[in-house]
Amino acid sequence: MSEQVKVAKAAGVVGVATLASRVMGYFRDMVMSWAFGTGLAADAFYVAYRIPNLLRELLAEGSMSAAFIPVFTETLTRESRESAHTLANAVFARLLVILIVLTGLGIIFAPYVVKVVAWGWAYRAERDKYVLGVMLTRIMFPYLLFIGLAALSMGMLNSLRSFLTPALSPVMLNIMTISAVVASIRFMSEPIFGVACGVVLGGMCQFLIQVPALKKQGMMVRPQFEPSHPGVRKIGKLVLPIFVSSAVNQLNIFIGTIFASFLATGSITYLFYGMRFIHFPLGIFGVAIATAVLPTMSAQAARSETAEFRETLSLGLRLVFFIMFPAMAGLITLRVPIVNLLLEHGRFDHLSTQGVAAALLYYAVGLWAFAGVRIVSQAFYALQDTKTPVKIAVAALITNILLSAAFLSWTDLAHGGLALATSLASMLNIALSTVMLRKKIGRMDGRRIAVSLLKIVPASIVTGMIGMWVSKQPVWGSTGNTLYKAEVLCGSIAVSVLFYIIAMWILRSEELHFMWGMARKRRGTEAGKGGR
Repeated sequence: MSEQVKVAKAAGVVGVATLASRVMGYFRDMVMSWAFGTGLAADAFYVAYRIPNLLRELLAEGSMSAAFIPVFTETLTRESRESAHTLANAVFARLLVILIVLTGLGIIFAPYVVKVVAWGWAYRAERDKYVLGVMLTRIMFPYLLFIGLAALSMGMLNSLRSFLTPALSPVMLNIMTISAVVASIRFMSEPIFGVACGVVLGGMCQFLIQVPALKKQGMMVRPQFEPSHPGVRKIGKLVLPIFVSSAVNQLNIFIGTIFASFLATGSITYLFYGMRFIHFPLGIFGVAIATAVLPTMSAQAARSETAEFRETLSLGLRLVFFIMFPAMAGLITLRVPIVNLLLEHGRFDHLSTQGVAAALLYYAVGLWAFAGVRIVSQAFYALQDTKTPVKIAVAALITNILLSAAFLSWTDLAHGGLALATSLASMLNIALSTVMLRKKIGRMDGRRIAVSLLKIVPASIVTGMIGMWVSKQPVWGSTGNTLYKAEVLCGSIAVSVLFYIIAMWILRSEELHFMWGMARKRRGTEAGKGGR
């Protein structure tokens, strides 16, 4: 089986599993918006949730995974499974200690952390928000411990080409959060505290659900302190620059929360929900493809297969752009119908819909860059070059801060300007990353990527026009008519997707033919199994 086929199959598995997770995530968002709207409790909750979630992405799923997977894969490729297992146990021991210490510090220093994250609350003397945010932060910080262990397990299983269980694990967080909302609304006087406890239980379940898969692979982890282990030292050298790079990338989004705390109540929640809609295509396709290509590129780099490495990188970028550009067009033109249908219920009113739609518009502009950066960054990490992404990420962070400060004074943009600053910073990130990677590996199959974009972009623009016509219908200015709205929105999305596929088929898209070939092979394999 070729590496391209392996990447595509892995991306398909991760994508389908992530789809299930994202659907459950949107159901969770619907329940949360119905219960809490965009008021004080929602703002405080999302500030408190963002803190351990940021550390999760920085330490566990960000720097730890990006540094761990290449070294773990290299050990598997050049040595043995036993050596890789020993490495995993040594890393597990160190990670466990770090996570416990960070969790304890987070609980102790929660008042100071919230002051930094929601600086505007202290500046504007919004005492109620601040106190609630501190209490929720203390409740939810143990989430970091469990989700960190889950991320290490995910990295091990992905390196072993086991993608389904890790990709499904976030479903547990959504299930526990939804259950907590429903139970808390019914039985608690302050239901937001119950939801915070549900988040912690969800993180614990994300780790536990992967334990059987680790046992099946013979890779169940246990603490094994080996500070002199060469693999641990190698990961230690890689992890710091990756941590800084991941920190800068995540701070681009985090900066929006800090600036939004100076704006009207609801602004933080608008940005949170806006980014949640971006995470749907980004998680299903962008993250899925990036997750699939890292082990493959790491193995190719370990074997010095430069030509194959470039081919995998090119395929990853082209597949991401093939999906992200039409998704961007759809999110921009259908932003109000999407938010209206999914969130405008209970305490979430039409004003809230307009606020989230504005954030979604400006985040969607950078969707292709958010996804592309993930692929290019994986190439650097596979090559065990962790310094270049740091330099680029710092430039993007400075750009985001400057743009956010400038846009904050534009009253017409409000929180939308903060989302736009994040998108523009991400575009700068991918532009600089591409230039630097090309200097490192030579050509990047740029002509092939450009030819692909010349087909994708015009087809995406025309596809977006269908959504623009649908969004102008008067039904989206009112509540109710949920079934009719669902029929209209789903119908328009189906027509748009069908048009895009036909257009790309007429234009002889290489990516479409590749994906179609993969689907036919899979169908043929399943038919063969059925015949036996």
